[in-house]
Amino acid sequence: MMNREDIEAVKALLTSPKKIVVLPHRNQDGDSMGSTLGLYHFLTQLNHGVTVISPNEFADFLKWMPDSDKVMLFEENPKNCEPKLQEADIIFTLDFNALHRTGDLFGSYLQQLDKTFIMIDHHQLPDSYARYMYSDTAMSSTCEMVYHFIHQLGMEQLINTKVATCLYTGIVTDTGSFRFSSTTGTTHRVAADLIDKGINNAEIHTNLFDTSSYDRMQLLGKALQNMQLMPEYKTSYITLTQAELDAHNHQKGDTEGFVNYGLTIDGIDFTAIFIENKAEGIIKISFRSQNSFDVNQFARTYFNGGGHINAAGGRSTETMEETVSRFVKIVKEIKK
Repeated sequence: MMNREDIEAVKALLTSPKKIVVLPHRNQDGDSMGSTLGLYHFLTQLNHGVTVISPNEFADFLKWMPDSDKVMLFEENPKNCEPKLQEADIIFTLDFNALHRTGDLFGSYLQQLDKTFIMIDHHQLPDSYARYMYSDTAMSSTCEMVYHFIHQLGMEQLINTKVATCLYTGIVTDTGSFRFSSTTGTTHRVAADLIDKGINNAEIHTNLFDTSSYDRMQLLGKALQNMQLMPEYKTSYITLTQAELDAHNHQKGDTEGFVNYGLTIDGIDFTAIFIENKAEGIIKISFRSQNSFDVNQFARTYFNGGGHINAAGGRSTETMEETVSRFVKIVKEIKK
């Protein structure tokens, strides 16, 4: 929980109308988008002027969420976003704990702002940019934290259907539909309360998981064909080159969840997916693990990333071949 002194200070800040900006991390997932929009719908009921600014465009599978069409995009139109940031009394950062997670350009811009930052996040080793910080690595999701944050403010009556829909979205995605070890009894009780608020949980699941294009299914097939096993090291990995993405008309968000297939193989406790992004000149990497293998530490140590014990991300500026070769060498060294 956020400490009582900080809660009282934030509560005092929110007693009169403010100009507020809410920020998710770059390349949004369900938890970042859900927590951002959930907080937006909560704060607008308090008569604040609230703007959501996403660092970049977000995936189509999240665009059904209420008021997602009002989200401003910094990388597409910084000149429209900068006045909102300059005028802001408060900036909430959700589902990330280091400003560079918004991208190098946006992160540098944010570092120059003399604003009241409030962080709500569940990743490890937070930076110290926020005046008020709610950081809890034991939480299933930032959306669950926003739910508790609203309760700590004593304003739970403002969790309406729109707020609940957004928060449920992030909880269900970040818990892997409630199957990851971060899911607690409290997580289930929060989800139950959100359902009682009148959300259509079946429709949310359909929007997130049961609607797919033919191209995406073909791309998944290619990803599974590319999967490599290192059974003696209980490891698997998938590669997708830019050419393979282009051949299947890749759209933003199409590879969401692909990495998890590597853990479904009997005897595998560590998996990775390497996705080439020619435009940015990087290989984007996602890591997943089961049991005690710490992919957060692995990502931080070797691939300029981080996250959680069982789910993390990283990046490489080497070629696909060089990146995978280095990964294989590291795995052999540390998992002997």
